[in-house]
Amino acid sequence: MIGRTVQIGALLTALAVGLCAVAIAAPAKKEAPAAAQKKDVVKKDEPPITAPHAILIDAENGAILFERDPDKLIFPASLAKLMTAEYVFHELKEGRIKLTDEYVVSENAWRKGGAPSHGSTMYAALHSRISVDDLLHGVIIHSGNDACIVLAEAIAGNESEFAAKLTQRAREIGLTKSTFGNSNGLPDPGTLVTTRELGLLARHIIREYPEFYPIYGQREFTWNKIRQQNRNPLLGTLDGADGMKTGFTKEAGYGLVGSAVQNGLRLVVVVNGLQSAKERADEGKKLLEWGFRTFEQRILFAEGQNIGAAKVFGGADSKVPLVAAGQVRVMMPKNGSDRLVARIVYNGPVPAPVEQGQRIGVLKVWRNDTVILEMPLKAAESIGKGNLSQRAFDAVSELMIGLFRAGAERL
Repeated sequence: MIGRTVQIGALLTALAVGLCAVAIAAPAKKEAPAAAQKKDVVKKDEPPITAPHAILIDAENGAILFERDPDKLIFPASLAKLMTAEYVFHELKEGRIKLTDEYVVSENAWRKGGAPSHGSTMYAALHSRISVDDLLHGVIIHSGNDACIVLAEAIAGNESEFAAKLTQRAREIGLTKSTFGNSNGLPDPGTLVTTRELGLLARHIIREYPEFYPIYGQREFTWNKIRQQNRNPLLGTLDGADGMKTGFTKEAGYGLVGSAVQNGLRLVVVVNGLQSAKERADEGKKLLEWGFRTFEQRILFAEGQNIGAAKVFGGADSKVPLVAAGQVRVMMPKNGSDRLVARIVYNGPVPAPVEQGQRIGVLKVWRNDTVILEMPLKAAESIGKGNLSQRAFDAVSELMIGLFRAGAERL
């Protein structure tokens, strides 16, 4: 079985000027256009920001609207608390803990993350008992290091074990590079993330935990008779802003993960490595405003519409039509000057039988040099096994194709 890329089909020709599909008969390792293999983002019409690390994502489908050095491992500071919150949300969703469960504030949590630490804290009292609900508010709104440690110790026994669980959970949700050495993002050589994966994490939280996400938009929270404002500078300064987190250490600089909705479109922004809290706020706001101002939605395929087909081996039919899980749309600049390339990538031929709904491949879309969308594709119908002659014909065909490729590679 080899990787294949295939032409999507004539359906794409109905789109606006600049959109095209390119057919290619090559293994998956060669599926990207030469331009798409470049590391640099297109410089034309970039937003007016100076952040060394930045990304802007369409929250609905994960399309990348802008990126700058998004894959370098960096220190996240308190942005790492997004991972702690995600882990707790997941435990709640799975029923292993409850919002009403109460955890004790240990001396370690109090000294390392509470009032004596002089860092960000929810001012949890030593030996007091605090519910998971209140601790989450302390993590998200106060950026409380003490709240994070209390959760870590209660759930995993100690911070080290909890950090290992965070890294494992990161892999489960598709974060392949980020690692966690503690629960709160305080300087630790084991806590490193990428800007891209912070954006993916934020998008995951927004989509998977709609019952908990509104906490990020709450303006204030009072604990131990101390009222603290939400540290997110986007709240109240940008229409539709409702999340998510800020961070700062000397090692990381100033960073922000933010999200906002305007006209039904939700964007996620990440900026990091900035020099001041003001710069962090300005850069995040400018990038979101640029995204809302510059892009518009364009539908590539309606829900249930056939996108293309994959070759089937040994089946009653030679091809199986492919569909996405829902509507396929991308964000395009309103000036319409960018060029799209869209391709289906799959490992094939797909052996029969094929079940309707079976995951087959992925639709990849490039805007200029950048992959902006990767959407899973599934079989639109079932394909049974073929008769003996059909299977024999497919076997001979694949043998000849394999011999042809081997000869071509030797040339």
